[in-house]
Amino acid sequence: MALVDEDAAPVRQHPAWATMRRLLRHRLFVTGLCLFGIIVVAAVLAPVITSVDPTKLAMRFKFRAPGAEFIFGTDNFGRSLWSRVIWGAQLSMLIGGSVVLLNAIFGTLIGALAGYFPRIDNALMRVNDALMAFPAILLAIGITSVLGPSTFNAILALAIVYIPRTARIVRASVIVLREMEYVQAAIAAGAGHWRILRRHILPNAMAPLIVQLSFLFAYAVLSEATLSFLGLGAVPPTPTWGNIMAEGRQYMTDSAWIITIPGVALMITVLGLNLLGDGLRDVLDPRLRIQQ
Repeated sequence: MALVDEDAAPVRQHPAWATMRRLLRHRLFVTGLCLFGIIVVAAVLAPVITSVDPTKLAMRFKFRAPGAEFIFGTDNFGRSLWSRVIWGAQLSMLIGGSVVLLNAIFGTLIGALAGYFPRIDNALMRVNDALMAFPAILLAIGITSVLGPSTFNAILALAIVYIPRTARIVRASVIVLREMEYVQAAIAAGAGHWRILRRHILPNAMAPLIVQLSFLFAYAVLSEATLSFLGLGAVPPTPTWGNIMAEGRQYMTDSAWIITIPGVALMITVLGLNLLGDGLRDVLDPRLRIQQ
């Protein structure tokens, strides 16, 4: 019979696995992950889920109510709303992901430079403040109005709008971290600025950045739908949730499903991402863990 050494030190779990276990026990995070996961799976499997061309006109089938033949019904041109909503999800995920990626790169770069190098902090932050002085959606509308409606211009406008917000969050974390003892020790040991940023500061600034990016994904999807609704996003007949609702608003009385179904899809996406962000904030924010 094997003897158990009671004095043996307990096996320490890797921090990443411990964080994942806390996330999977968090109800808001799991709920948000499930809701958002449904949309992501639908977007990725769009060619498999629906084989109907979302832009194909079939006037003899127009205004068909949801049923066995057309799951989500048809619109004023007889196009399958099921196909248009599924392909619209793919475009929304593409735009949201692109905006998040641009923010993760340029927002982190600007915030890190401003927070670590005081000489350029004032200049960078004044430009940030000028951009943040405008309401986000109004600035995005102004940019797309100048550049013209297209998917690329919508991504560019939303990235310009939200990068300053990401940069301020990263800057705040870097300002605190650059005064920590281990960073000062690295400076005393002769480590270069870029090595300190890459090895010591940015890895410890990731938690608030990840939380910000999860909420930013929701803002980007919602803002893209707004731009498309106003005719400043993807050009029709490219299906997006925004332009589907724009086309269906004049038929709300008799064919409410045209505007209701993409609206519900948008609501599920934004709700799922917000719940994901709340769960990430609760688990990753050390101040909240201390209060608990």
